[in-house]
Amino acid sequence: MHPTELIELLFVGSITLLFLVISFFLKGNWRKIGFTLTLVILVAYSAFYILRPYWIDSQIIKKVEILEVYLEERYPDEGWLISTVPHREAGYKHLNPYYIGVVFFDEPEVTYHYRVENKDSIKQIGFSTDKSGELKFWERNESSEEEDI
Repeated sequence: MHPTELIELLFVGSITLLFLVISFFLKGNWRKIGFTLTLVILVAYSAFYILRPYWIDSQIIKKVEILEVYLEERYPDEGWLISTVPHREAGYKHLNPYYIGVVFFDEPEVTYHYRVENKDSIKQIGFSTDKSGELKFWERNESSEEEDI
């Protein structure tokens, strides 16, 4: 279990337990409302915990499609391979699943990392490589150019 999930579980568990304890001290209809509220919180968190990976998957699919269109417009004569973080597998929970890796066929030893917010906001946020020298597809953004001045 990832530390973030543990913190979420402790937080929601504490809130649920608090509502449950308070409900025992209430009388009549208020007790029923308290138990119902506790049950609603528990069901809502369970649904969130179960459905969240599917939501992330659907968002990643949309972002990859947007990135493919962007790459086709920016590098029409190039080929590439897109990779995403396997966020459901053990050992990958600490990585941001929304960062998309792109390896160009002309430069296979470099992986460029993109962050896609929407079709108007696509940023190359970094790269990983053992290669030294010039990078063929590095997109210098405005903030990095200002730092060089």
